[in-house]
Amino acid sequence: MLETSARLLRLLSLLQSRREWSGPELAQRLDVTARTVRRDVERLRALGYPVHAAPGTAGGYRLGAGAALPPLLLDDEEAVVVALSLRTAARASVEGIEETSQRALAKLEQVLPSRLRHRVQAMQAVTVQPPGPGPNVAQDVLTTLGAACRDHEQLRFDYRDHGGSTTRRSVEPYRLVHHWRRWYLLAYDVERGDWRTFRADRIEPRTPTGPRFTPRELPEDAASYVAKGVTQRVYRYQARIVLHVAPGFLESNGWTGFGTVTALDDGTCELRTGSETLEALAMYVGMLGVEFEVIEPPELSVRLREVADRLVRAADASQERAAADAP
Repeated sequence: MLETSARLLRLLSLLQSRREWSGPELAQRLDVTARTVRRDVERLRALGYPVHAAPGTAGGYRLGAGAALPPLLLDDEEAVVVALSLRTAARASVEGIEETSQRALAKLEQVLPSRLRHRVQAMQAVTVQPPGPGPNVAQDVLTTLGAACRDHEQLRFDYRDHGGSTTRRSVEPYRLVHHWRRWYLLAYDVERGDWRTFRADRIEPRTPTGPRFTPRELPEDAASYVAKGVTQRVYRYQARIVLHVAPGFLESNGWTGFGTVTALDDGTCELRTGSETLEALAMYVGMLGVEFEVIEPPELSVRLREVADRLVRAADASQERAAADAP
């Protein structure tokens, strides 16, 4: 009985690890006959696990979705990753997810072996996540957007822009992107005939979803496209700045990525970024800590001179005060 139970758990773990298995593959993994595999599959079905089987040489076994969530079998590394992800999710920008994440984490930590629990607690003790300003997104909104992206179904929603005005949109949704503590939907706007980036917290989906669509080719990597949109296009001032550093220098020195960097040659690259004010742009590029020159906008060069003069005056005043206070 113990051997059979252990084998059933092993079979369940295999079915959860891959979408589909052939009978001979499972028999080889379990070191049993194909007949034993069939009997064990029937035992799992009797326990409520929806194991689907397709006959023939091209057939196999697949664990389907049932009416209730069956127990999941996780190895050590998977358990640690899930626990750490739940701790992070408890502080994520998704409305109502904190309590749900804490409940799930409590259930998981209750059954974690002590060696794994210590690993999770050690990681948590030394990990600091800064408080994140920004709006939360309702769980049901993210679920609706994600399902529409997965199933290639057109989506209709009311969208509230930066000024508070609301418009009706009809889009082909492609990807959800989490960038700078906000969720964005990358979609093809059917009526406007172009790609658009939408803040998920400003979306109110309408049901039911629309018909299925044939996916178009993405203009570029989804994360890069969204990053360009939220760090450049939406701002009043758009900046192009040549940085006199080798490509990859900023990333290797902890650059946070507010903007996009393109290599020009072995020793220079171009930064494209944006801001609502020239002051913020001047301070941002100044804090990069590298030599640079402004291509556009030309007003930024003037503001850089003003900021530099102010900083020099502040430094001179500090030196004068220190000299006056010296014995």
